[in-house]
Amino acid sequence: MSQLKQIRDTLKQVFRQQGLTYKDVAQRLNMSEANVKRMFSTNSFSLERLEEMCHIVELNLIDLFLLADQEKEKLTHLTREQEQELIDDHKLFLVAVCVRDSWTFDEIIQRYDLSEHECIRLMARLDKLKMIQLLPNNAYKLLIAQDFRWLPNGPLERFMEQIVLAEFMNSRFNGDDSFRFYLRGHYSQSSIEIILRKLNQLTKEAATLNQQDASLPLDKRRHTGMLLALRPWEISIFEKLARDNKNAS
Repeated sequence: MSQLKQIRDTLKQVFRQQGLTYKDVAQRLNMSEANVKRMFSTNSFSLERLEEMCHIVELNLIDLFLLADQEKEKLTHLTREQEQELIDDHKLFLVAVCVRDSWTFDEIIQRYDLSEHECIRLMARLDKLKMIQLLPNNAYKLLIAQDFRWLPNGPLERFMEQIVLAEFMNSRFNGDDSFRFYLRGHYSQSSIEIILRKLNQLTKEAATLNQQDASLPLDKRRHTGMLLALRPWEISIFEKLARDNKNAS
């Protein structure tokens, strides 16, 4: 990603978190909305114009450049201590999930039973955990990558196995926008590697789409879960019938 595009995306994220639309920015800059949209679509910003936009959200140019630079250093894993702190406090975990999906401060307190003071306190804890960087007017910079992974056998993975996946799979998956398909087979190692590569690519594409959709209003997005899994495995009722298993017993 080019540096200018990175700066543009960072500025767009800050505008959204403070509830500012292209129309709002255009009015503050005494420009037409079409010209503002054109600037963002073509990355045609002068330093003076960038500085004016920064003033709207109470940042200076150095702040903006630092925020954009941090985009390259987002966390792909949390520490065991970070994961455990999230699991120990369900409200903190909730806010962490919301900011990971780019919810604004107002969207969080409107949807969930959290007071402004409580939400600010929880976001301050996430800032202390280095998961976000707090900005003026309850905005923030996300420091976690969209495709971050749980620690193997860590607190988050165990929580997912014990609670989340059990709840998620307790469905017939026959509603709108639902999908469930189980496929088994005997594959060569090269075929398995191809499947794994495609699954990893899908997770990256899903993460990118989630980031792109963050610019949409919350009522245009829905909580959606997706489970991808692959491992060498045979169903137990078949395994028990295998000659090797009978000989071992």
